Amino acid sequence: MIDELYDIILDRKNNPVEGSYTVKLLSSGEDEILKKVGEEAIEVILAAKGQGNQRLVEETADLLYHLLVLLARRDLPPSEVWAELRGRHSRP
Repeated sequence: MIDELYDIILDRKNNPVEGSYTVKLLSSGEDEILKKVGEEAIEVILAAKGQGNQRLVEETADLLYHLLVLLARRDLPPSEVWAELRGRHSRP
């Protein structure tokens, strides 16, 4: 699902759709995307500290989405993140 979502984000980047939040976010610039990533990270923490599991799931989904937008902005596929995680897993 994450790779599919990334592909949708890339499609919006390459074929902007009027009214799309993704297009708006991508066109707002990297600083705005970074601001959203920070906001969502804080919301994940707050959800984990007392807003229940469903809220934590929702906020984690929001954070993952915004991280994917950041990766798309930089033309970095999630596969690079997966490779980094695999490399860390195989280290002693």
